[in-house]
Amino acid sequence: MASNKNLVPEAREGLNRFKMEAANEVGVNLKQGYNGDLTSKQAGSIGGQMVKKMIQQYENGLK
Repeated sequence: MASNKNLVPEAREGLNRFKMEAANEVGVNLKQGYNGDLTSKQAGSIGGQMVKKMIQQYENGLK
């Protein structure tokens, strides 16, 4: 069963900002709160952008 709990509750606001930034970068208009009207393609592009940025940040930290 999937869980949507953050291990660090204080990180929620930072994750929301990160998600909004990624959505803006891929041209998806997110609103605060419920975004159930997004297509799978839009949601996937936001998640993909977030992963791409996390990988970049990790790789930059290794240099």
